[in-house]
Amino acid sequence: MKAKQLLALPLIAALLSACTATTSLRASDPTLAVKINDNAPLMLKKPISKTYKATSFGQYRFRATQEGMAPMYGLIPLKFNGGYLVADILFFAPAAFYNLREVYPFYEFDVAQGVVRYKKNENDQWISYKPTAAEAERAQAYFAE
Repeated sequence: MKAKQLLALPLIAALLSACTATTSLRASDPTLAVKINDNAPLMLKKPISKTYKATSFGQYRFRATQEGMAPMYGLIPLKFNGGYLVADILFFAPAAFYNLREVYPFYEFDVAQGVVRYKKNENDQWISYKPTAAEAERAQAYFAE
């Protein structure tokens, strides 16, 4: 019985770790700070690695501030996990409610341009995303609470 429990422990740990993703956050200006959801603001003088939970329906709202500029609000673009969907269908369908989207591995915040850049691989070109007015309003309302 103990052997089965010992074997189950690494399997459970692997499944739980599959529900998170680590990203590298950086900024176009060293005075930029970003606050994501209810986490403490991060000063992005140099790239910072941060781990976030995967989600299917949730959003990661952000407020980026830079000296001498109005704050920028929006939602962080998330990538779809097709592989997780297949695994969820084959092995445990209810997991699809928790892990279909996760953060991209790389983000760069640029308040001056009003964009968030993201990419999947370090050598890829940046993809620019400008939050819509509705997304910015939702994030602003979230941080006003």
